[in-house]
Amino acid sequence: MIAKSMVEYVKGSSVIRAMFEEGKRLADIYGAENVYDYSLGNPSVEPPAQVREAMVDIIRNEDQNLVHGYMNNAGYEDVRETIAESLNKKFGTKFTLKNILMTVGAAGGLNVILKTLIDAGDEVVTFSPFFGEYRNYVANFSGRLVIVPPTDDFIPDPELFEKALTPKTKAVIINNPNNPTGVVYSEDTIKRLVDVLEKKQKEYGTSIYLIADEPYRELVYDGVSVPYLTKYYDNTIVGYSYSKSLSLPGERIGYLVMPNELDDFENIIQAAGIANRILGFVNAPSLIQRTVAKCVDAEVDVEAYNYNRELLYNSLTDMGFECIKPQGAFYLFVKAPGGDDKAFCDKAKEFNLLLVPGTTFNGPGYVRIAYCVSPDMIKRSLPAFEKLASFYS
Repeated sequence: MIAKSMVEYVKGSSVIRAMFEEGKRLADIYGAENVYDYSLGNPSVEPPAQVREAMVDIIRNEDQNLVHGYMNNAGYEDVRETIAESLNKKFGTKFTLKNILMTVGAAGGLNVILKTLIDAGDEVVTFSPFFGEYRNYVANFSGRLVIVPPTDDFIPDPELFEKALTPKTKAVIINNPNNPTGVVYSEDTIKRLVDVLEKKQKEYGTSIYLIADEPYRELVYDGVSVPYLTKYYDNTIVGYSYSKSLSLPGERIGYLVMPNELDDFENIIQAAGIANRILGFVNAPSLIQRTVAKCVDAEVDVEAYNYNRELLYNSLTDMGFECIKPQGAFYLFVKAPGGDDKAFCDKAKEFNLLLVPGTTFNGPGYVRIAYCVSPDMIKRSLPAFEKLASFYS
């Protein structure tokens, strides 16, 4: 028998992954070209050529015992130093290798830092809608996820945020740019949230850590910039992933940034390194650590995603669907006609459109559409979306 704690996880197994499997089933029936799968945030843009070249060069020319061997649990020192220098150049920070811990993607990083910080019963605050796995990550360490209600434009409301904070609040997770909405929180928004955090830290006499979950940082449009949160709040920890910025989701590589200014900095650094080991990661994948160090300034073709964004947003809004135009990531968060997102997704499947109900992200009444797909698929799917719109007109 499986553990009792896993029974509920099995029942609530990822809707997104289930939809992905449904896409395979429908493709077998109707042909892959007639199924329009917008369910999974799997990058459609190829990694930069520099990534492949770096891998080949490392395999051919570097000491293979070094490339494939163990290293410090925090990662290779030269890799961490390279990343720290890159961040300093981009954001005017002053990090060193000591501030960087290489992780198994952003998901691994979030689990490492939550393991480091959270005691049973501690509260972690996030903003609705949010990446559904946050709930599970916090539960992994017997914490409690506290959810700030959404606003009409999905920009966090400082007053609602303040109401969510209590003496038990240990951390706050901000996902910017946001999955699933594509909204980017501006500098003004961040400053207003930080004002609340500073006020509550003083009031409660506690440390509240701000965890910035940033796998979509580079995927922004229309000249929008994403504030780097360590510059606004001392108790900030950044979780980053190369899954989207270099189109490497299957390689599971990312890092945590833990600035010197953190309360209890030395203990956090030591504990995070131990958490990386005892959670079973041991260390981040060695070959890909060395690869990303050679590609810190490489970029994917964001314009390809922008083309898809414009095409799909303009087409769907012309059909009468309602959606805030995203400024980042590669998702549209569309209002479900009739208000029932699950029923809408079921109806969409009748036209071979695979969409994810917003309930998965604590955003009922909406559906998420991942436009990290080929533009040709978007064009082929538009008649299906028209039929779906006609059903609700």
